[in-house]
Amino acid sequence: MSGATVGSLLGARGAGSGLEADLLAGSAGLDRRITLPYIQKTGLALAGFDEYLRAGRVLVFGESEIRFLERMNLDTRTGSLRRLFARDIPCVLVTSGFDAPAEMIAEAERAGVPLLRTALATPVAIARLTAHLEDQLAPREIRHGVLMDILGLGVFIAGESGIGKSECALDLVVRGHRLVADDTVEVRCRAQSVLIGTCPELTRNHIEIRGLGLINVGDLFGISATRSSKRVELVVQLERWEAGREYDRLGLDTETQDLLGVKVPLIRMPVAPGRNLAMLVEVAARNQLVRSRGRHAAKLLAERLERRLESLAERDAEGEDEL
Repeated sequence: MSGATVGSLLGARGAGSGLEADLLAGSAGLDRRITLPYIQKTGLALAGFDEYLRAGRVLVFGESEIRFLERMNLDTRTGSLRRLFARDIPCVLVTSGFDAPAEMIAEAERAGVPLLRTALATPVAIARLTAHLEDQLAPREIRHGVLMDILGLGVFIAGESGIGKSECALDLVVRGHRLVADDTVEVRCRAQSVLIGTCPELTRNHIEIRGLGLINVGDLFGISATRSSKRVELVVQLERWEAGREYDRLGLDTETQDLLGVKVPLIRMPVAPGRNLAMLVEVAARNQLVRSRGRHAAKLLAERLERRLESLAERDAEGEDEL
């Protein structure tokens, strides 16, 4: 099953999520899975309208829910909590450090639903938990290539094995740019449109260069030559030069590549002896930054040329009229 386990929220006292939550009851259900990053509050569920609780979403109890429970009589409170914990919810989180009623602890233990408590205020707890779950539950895939931070732009360099991706990355590092990942890049999609690329912990800061073997970029060039993650904003596809093949000479057509359902600008870069790949990739990144600000050099030149041709055509037409 996809999703994050409730137990992962408690790892290192919630260090990953920032919750610093304690487990009050329901330890048998720590393997329950959270499948949606969106938090739900009980609302009218405590009054009997619990059919709208969604499976896979964390249920949050704040001050209003705790106070509402305290005003119920014992039988009503127990019945309401029993119906609530019978729903397919991964866990319940009590915020602001409130003490959970004894009946809540008993029903959570009976149903095997983890009952957590955090000292954080409700808005802060929801914000941190949502951010953590959006990151953990984001769609992701492994891509073969190199991810670089070039002038603040995340550039993914792709191509067949042995074409020179790692050598290009090393040259870019020498030119002052930053390495994110070499060979294996984990790409995840957040908010349905933001692609974040990271490197597996085992190979972080390393590049494999044929003839040299593995080198640690951080050790050779300093920690400022690396970073742990970067948004993917441009794909440069390295391709072997083929004689007779037509290559884009003007750059008027915009090509994209689909990564996890997100369209990313794509540039196909032919590789041939004598071509300085690192310089060309850096220029491609600079050009993409300029385009993102609304200045497209090829289109602007084409528009000026079109206006010049129209002007010449009008001048010729006026000359024919005078004749």
